[in-house]
Amino acid sequence: MSFVEFQGVSKSFGDTIAVEKLNIAIEKGEFFSLLGPSGCGKSTTLRMLAGFLPPSTGRISVHGRDITRLPPEARGIGIVFQNYAIFPHMNVFDNIAFGLVERGEQKTEIARKVDAALEQVGLSGYGGRFERELSGGQKQRVALARVLVIEPEILLLDEPLSALDKKMREEMKFWIKDIQNSIGITTIYVTHDQSEALTMSDRIAVMSNGRLLQVGSPREIYEQPSSRFIAEFIGESNLLDVRVTSVNGVSCEVDLGGSLTVPARCSKQVKLSPDERVSLLLRPEMLRLAPMDAQEAPRLKGRIADSVYQGALRRYRVIAGEHDFVVEVPNRPELAQLSSGDQVDVFWSTESGVVVP
Repeated sequence: MSFVEFQGVSKSFGDTIAVEKLNIAIEKGEFFSLLGPSGCGKSTTLRMLAGFLPPSTGRISVHGRDITRLPPEARGIGIVFQNYAIFPHMNVFDNIAFGLVERGEQKTEIARKVDAALEQVGLSGYGGRFERELSGGQKQRVALARVLVIEPEILLLDEPLSALDKKMREEMKFWIKDIQNSIGITTIYVTHDQSEALTMSDRIAVMSNGRLLQVGSPREIYEQPSSRFIAEFIGESNLLDVRVTSVNGVSCEVDLGGSLTVPARCSKQVKLSPDERVSLLLRPEMLRLAPMDAQEAPRLKGRIADSVYQGALRRYRVIAGEHDFVVEVPNRPELAQLSSGDQVDVFWSTESGVVVP
């Protein structure tokens, strides 16, 4: 039995279906992300788990206990919202202590727990400050401390990094993951940012239009997407239109055109048949370029259409017959510097090409 389970959960608002027949199993202590574009149903899913929205159909359970109709305060769940919801008229100490005061705990116990929570999130000595005196990252830490201090079984995070600048987001996502690892709390994280999900998650559920498309580890989601939508949504992708010529388990061969057949991997969640039209996913960083007539047998021959310097990387757009794709190459002096119009050979390993519907 999984720790958190959604069984056939749907949510409708009038004639609009926000979440449709959702089945998810989340393990205790797992960092589980709901990932998808705006309006895909991920925040609605989180709010149903928190108890702020009742499901239209289905069942939600925690550790085998049906919580579908329980009020939020009876679920043992803490949530950090996108806007942090810090009370501006209270200092940091009183903000964190709010839930403990509502429970009627003793003042000495409240002080001990709040001090411990401040130390846990790296804000010891900040108890007397007010919201206006805090940076964005500090506000987020206060919001997290306010949840952790009540010792919930489950932590819900609803796009908590969206209000921060890029540098702060990078710092905070590693900090949140470290905190989660250190206390081992089951965490469900909602985001539309693929980088956050790939960096922080043990597993990811990709959603679109209220439906669950794929659940897997970050590596599975990135390297073996089960659909073209996921391949395009997660990271940058080259998707070449190809035809399946043969299938052997999780391996297959595809025709790139011009009688050029190459081996590829099949996603374990996808069933393919010979002659089926599919897409060959090639991530830009998985491709290699060499000047024409290199010793290794190329997959494709093409020419550089244009190049862009990006500091650590050089990005080339390559046209090879009917295919047009992007290649990312590390910016290192020992690698050939190619220019527009150069003829090149394009290489990739068998494991780097993945077929998706």
